[in-house]
Amino acid sequence: MLRMTLGGLRTRWTTLVGTFVALGLGVALIATMCLALASTLDAPRRGPERFAAAPVVVRGTDTLTVPVRRGPDIEKVSAPLAHPRPVPPELVARLGRLGPVTPDRTFPVRSAALPQGAVGHPWSAAAFTPYRLTAGRAPEKAGEVVVAGSEARLGDRVRIGTASGDQTRVVVGTVPRSAFESAVFFTDDEAARLSPRIDALVVRAPAAEVREAVAGTAGVRVLTGVDRRRADPDPDRDSRALLTVNALLGTAAGVTGFVSVFVVASTFAFAVAQRRREFGLLRMAGATPGQLRRVVLAEAAVVGVLASAAGCALGTWGAPWLARQLVKGAVAPEWFTIDDHFWPLPVAFSTGLLVALAGVWAAARRAGRVEPAEALREAAVDSRTMPLTRRLLGAGLLLAGVATLGWTLADDPGELLKRKTYTTEPMVLITAVGLLAPLLVRPVVRALGHLPARLPGATGILARESASAGVRRTASVAAPVLITVALTGSLLGAAATVSQAKAAELRDQTRADFVVTAGAGSEELSASAVRRVSDVPGALVSTSATTAVFSRDGESALVKSAARAVDPARLAAVGRLPVVSGSVRDLDDRGIVVNEEWERPTVGRRVAVWLGDGRKTTLRIVAVLRTGTGDNGAYVTWRNARGAAVDRIEVRLRPGADAAAVAKELRAAVRSEGGQVLTRDAWVAAVHPRTSPQTRLGLLVVVGIALIYAGIALAGTLVMATSDRIPELRALRLAGATTFQVLRAVAAEAMLTVAVGALLGVAVAGVQLLGLWGALGRLSVPASLAVPWGEVGAAVAACALLAVVSSVLPAWCALRPRLTPRR
Repeated sequence: MLRMTLGGLRTRWTTLVGTFVALGLGVALIATMCLALASTLDAPRRGPERFAAAPVVVRGTDTLTVPVRRGPDIEKVSAPLAHPRPVPPELVARLGRLGPVTPDRTFPVRSAALPQGAVGHPWSAAAFTPYRLTAGRAPEKAGEVVVAGSEARLGDRVRIGTASGDQTRVVVGTVPRSAFESAVFFTDDEAARLSPRIDALVVRAPAAEVREAVAGTAGVRVLTGVDRRRADPDPDRDSRALLTVNALLGTAAGVTGFVSVFVVASTFAFAVAQRRREFGLLRMAGATPGQLRRVVLAEAAVVGVLASAAGCALGTWGAPWLARQLVKGAVAPEWFTIDDHFWPLPVAFSTGLLVALAGVWAAARRAGRVEPAEALREAAVDSRTMPLTRRLLGAGLLLAGVATLGWTLADDPGELLKRKTYTTEPMVLITAVGLLAPLLVRPVVRALGHLPARLPGATGILARESASAGVRRTASVAAPVLITVALTGSLLGAAATVSQAKAAELRDQTRADFVVTAGAGSEELSASAVRRVSDVPGALVSTSATTAVFSRDGESALVKSAARAVDPARLAAVGRLPVVSGSVRDLDDRGIVVNEEWERPTVGRRVAVWLGDGRKTTLRIVAVLRTGTGDNGAYVTWRNARGAAVDRIEVRLRPGADAAAVAKELRAAVRSEGGQVLTRDAWVAAVHPRTSPQTRLGLLVVVGIALIYAGIALAGTLVMATSDRIPELRALRLAGATTFQVLRAVAAEAMLTVAVGALLGVAVAGVQLLGLWGALGRLSVPASLAVPWGEVGAAVAACALLAVVSSVLPAWCALRPRLTPRR
């Protein structure tokens, strides 16, 4: 049996090259994705950075911890606060009895001479940080600063903006740049004036005594050892940066696995179908059905082992390349690299072998049922290409896909807007259409080939009849095109449609003519800027800030909801929220506005919540908002958002006010701190672009993987198909057709086959996008479908070019005249 298998592989290597390439590339992609995905599971372990030299750090609590019930047990879950608590000032004197105490304050500063996102600190705190003077001296009086990693030099006078306004300051010292922040150091007194809030205390005393001294003080924690990292700026930034990469690679791995199974199964089925006459001859020679099945499975195992090994070797090269591309595209952090993980390679190898055996299993069973006389009598026209089991499975998957889409649309339309849903939903429909492809190919070919068949000459007729007769060949070649077009249209189209819907929803929720936001690198507007904007004649102003509220979902989960702090009267005058019940004007310090996703969102119901700074309170629901695309959060008053800073000012023109004059005054009011004044449409475009560069790059990575893989599989399948048709092509030459006419017919058939796959793929993507459009309609969100015609057209063009080259080139090689030696 093994000798027969190896001998068959040697003599039929051209028919198996497509299968080998498809499987090997699939394993390479799986290995690449698994290696990259494994590297995102653990963020690098970093030690304390900001307070690396501090013995004990006392810091305000930055997380909310709430007990919840998980089955019979009570567990504690934590979530980051929107506004970490400050250190109470009375602790300075209390801890001062134990040893020297150094307060640290952190506040935003801005300057054209400083990097974006710079922060200020008191100089005394620098003694416990990595900052050491490289030039100059420490600040000794107000107006003097020490800068880190700046273009400013000693003696330069730079204009630095803070919450109290802009002021020219003198650079008296410099320190090295750090990786975690861009720091500016002031004198201790000036830092306390600019930011009275104490963010941390460095205490030079035994940790046990410090913990005893702060016992009973709510909202503070004592950090020592590696826990001092919790006092670093954004200590979870590494883990959070990997979440996006993990989600992208997880999606790509799922799509890669699906594409691999789909294409490899189709390629194996076609390779086995090409050998029906060979199986018939073996049956006439005495081979049993079981022996034929074992031969086919043994060949698949050999090809699977070799292709999987080659794919794993290729994957070890592809993973570092993918990591570099993700870093280059700003999807992954700069430090992201591929770690030394071994388990992805056995997983990829075993997956490839399993896909090979699973892909050939159904074909092997079918090969075992070939009758000798049937195979010898079989004509070139495919018949009985769809067994009953495949029909039932395809119809069942199609019904399940459409039913799931309809059920979700009726029961929870918001679910269809989530990336996980619109990424996985098309796969069921693609599989269903792929299984039913042999049944669909002939009528689609007849419809698409009707016009070319009416053109002068026999090329159109020959292409249509050949594609219609070779149903298995046409279905196998159309399968990669189907999956490429369907994924391109559904993924990119769904992302663009959802983004457009969010932008339209945001535009409808405000009546503002202008929106004022903080400048680049800043997250808040200063109090002086807010006052200047409020004093602009002819402007009705509504200020708001980002905050959060926390609530229990039943007794088993803690839910963090995005919220905004607002003035209710101004919000009602400038905003236009999608209120379902209640009134926004009823919002007060004892009320809250929620959306329909909250548990029992009923006006008048009192809900227990934790505010953005961790305080627990009970508020009354005064209004309920429509869920929409999911961006409609909660609203509270300023008193319930302690620590929140204004980051957005919506401005509506009063009756009779001149828009140009008001815009000029607004720009003057925020010019000193780099604030932006945008029209409503410009603000919506800035906040909700069609698709963020990172999201678009991630989707293009997923679609690109499918396109490249499907393209190579398409080329391999066409090479197999064309090599099998050499006698047919030579017969056309003997019938009087020129080489050019034969090649033109081959190219026309290849393009017709691509058109069949493209039409089926567009149908799948269309069903998915129509379901998404229906979900937006049910959610009362104004939106239109964003069909990525350009990307779909590019994918079809690439498939068509590859199909023509892959079919014409081997045909030309087979038909070119052979030189015979003279006698």
